[in-house]
Amino acid sequence: MSAPLLTEPPTGLDDLSVFPASTARLPHGHLSIGGVPLADLADRFGTPVYVLDEDEVRSRCRTYRAAFPEAHVLYAAKAFLSRAMARWIDEEGLGLDVCSVGELELAHAAGFPPERMVLHGNAKTPRDIETALRLGVGRIVIDSPSEVARIAALTGTAGRQKVMVRVVPGVSAGGHEKIRTGTDGQKFGLSLTDGSAQHAIARVLGQPQLELTGLHCHIGSQITDAKPYLVAVRRMVGLMARVKDSHGVTFSELDMGGGHGVAYRPGEAALDLTALARRLGAELATGCAAAGLPLPRLAIEPGRAIAAPAGVALYRVLSVKHTGPNMFVAVDGGMSDNPRPALYGACLLYTS
Repeated sequence: MSAPLLTEPPTGLDDLSVFPASTARLPHGHLSIGGVPLADLADRFGTPVYVLDEDEVRSRCRTYRAAFPEAHVLYAAKAFLSRAMARWIDEEGLGLDVCSVGELELAHAAGFPPERMVLHGNAKTPRDIETALRLGVGRIVIDSPSEVARIAALTGTAGRQKVMVRVVPGVSAGGHEKIRTGTDGQKFGLSLTDGSAQHAIARVLGQPQLELTGLHCHIGSQITDAKPYLVAVRRMVGLMARVKDSHGVTFSELDMGGGHGVAYRPGEAALDLTALARRLGAELATGCAAAGLPLPRLAIEPGRAIAAPAGVALYRVLSVKHTGPNMFVAVDGGMSDNPRPALYGACLLYTS
């Protein structure tokens, strides 16, 4: 006899607002997504299994393109990547932000145009860089001083690779301290405060094999307020102005990363995308005009905001145990497929 399937919300939860838009109730309390019963999917593919609604993924891509019509929207592959997902993102006209040779090769195998990819990551291996150069990725984001010489050397004297420098603007934002990546003293990027970013920029400008197209920053994840992005934009524009004064160089691109928050429980806040687009664009235009800078093309990198509301993870319940006032529900999944709840208390709606 198989274990019961966890394909419905907890008893008493009638609000399906955090589920994919196509979620519907079936007889006996089960759910369907996109007209397909979740129990049927679990029986067919086994559990644990991720289920995504293609229509909702595409709809969210189009929402981003409509909100940021002049920007370069890149899907952050670390949120979720498969060959099908890469095809959907490509067909909807988004770029792709990848962080490893595995993501890069998977996207390439799915036919994603490499020139619309950006290679990211704070620990790029030589193979990561070599593969990116061989396939012709559009941009490589420099995350540490050592990468400047490494990328230049692997590019060779006959090549020229477009790069960006990831800057830590000193902005604290994000739903948990583990995912606040805009503050000093963490592993990503180069600090604006201690001059590391300015030093890296100068080094890149001294490498003829590298073309510095712009700056990049990512201030955190699960952010539901536009204000931290506005503070970060001001600091990035200030840095661009100093680079112009010091080196006579202006940039054509400014990547403000992602981290756009979504609701995991009914009633939780999500980032207002329309407000973000309006305020971010206005802040960038005003700051560049005041500094006498040409307006760079904005880039953003939504990941969870596209993938998370469009999907669910299915598990089977293996046991239920009461210990004092607590009830523990054991499922057939864990750290290998859903590490976030264990690492820093992210919501696991199905077993709450």
